[in-house]
Amino acid sequence: MTVLVPGLEMEAFLGAGHYGEVYLAKDPVHGQVAAKVLSRRPDEPDHEWHPRRNGLLQEAQRLSAATHRNVVQVYGCMAAPDGESICFTMKLCPRGSLQKAFDHGPMKLSDVRKVATEVTFGLQALHQRGMLHRDIKPANILLDADGIALLGDFGWVTDDIFMGYARAGGYLDHLAYEAWNSGAASVKTDIWALGMTLYRLLHGRNWYERQGTPRYEIAKGGFVDSLEWLPHIPPKWRRVIRQMMADDPTARYQNCEQLLAAFADLPVASEWECFVNDDLIAWSRRQKQRLHKVEWTRHSPRKHEWRAWTEPVDNGRRKVMGGSNGKIGGTSCLNELKAYFASC
Repeated sequence: MTVLVPGLEMEAFLGAGHYGEVYLAKDPVHGQVAAKVLSRRPDEPDHEWHPRRNGLLQEAQRLSAATHRNVVQVYGCMAAPDGESICFTMKLCPRGSLQKAFDHGPMKLSDVRKVATEVTFGLQALHQRGMLHRDIKPANILLDADGIALLGDFGWVTDDIFMGYARAGGYLDHLAYEAWNSGAASVKTDIWALGMTLYRLLHGRNWYERQGTPRYEIAKGGFVDSLEWLPHIPPKWRRVIRQMMADDPTARYQNCEQLLAAFADLPVASEWECFVNDDLIAWSRRQKQRLHKVEWTRHSPRKHEWRAWTEPVDNGRRKVMGGSNGKIGGTSCLNELKAYFASC
């Protein structure tokens, strides 16, 4: 076991990002913890590193006071004896982040609403303390042993380096319209980033990556109107996320209290499991002793086809519920599927 700072034993390497490495560690007070090590860059001169190191140590003191069920608890932060790195310890979330869920595919509506609500409670706690997150994305939403969602990896950038951090950390897809112009973060930019996060969780990586390159489109304005939605996503969900991602910050939800009220009204009755790959999108849900299935096949960019049916869980007859009656255009197929899911 490696000891980088006194009293802390690094047990296993968990992963690395642009601004640090994360380890499973053993702390004499809290037991097993996650430890993040942020090191001086090889080309970073003293006059840049020393203020950055001191600022991070001071910020850690503030973060340790941000105690909330939906915020990853920061236990402490310390400098390595050589002064070339700092290490902060935090609560271990053994189920990892929602990055894996995003990579796997669309999440169910009920699961996304649960995550959205829990994360917003955590975000509310930060905002009430005068703190911003600045880096909301699936990889920074962690699940603890009970499956509760917590906000992690927050507070480690300031407005002075906000855009630079976003570029280095692959965060540009989550920068609100106004951030591209002013470079400043606010409560409203956190809300915008949460909206983008929910859109991603509802659709999964395969569908999301068909949206082109958001980082090159957001700054032009009107990005949210260009989003393409899976047809089973209800209109109310779309309206809420569009409002979260409006270009005009005054047109967004203004605080977490408004967000929580909006989330409480989101429908989750249509519990479709959804699978997306390059040529096929498939949905399924169980209704008593029958399975309801829908498939959308994309034969080519201009030739699409869909069908819906129910079948018994065990043995029995299949019942046709709807379909395109052959190959049709993509827009027509999407509209027919939207109408079908709305009728279910």
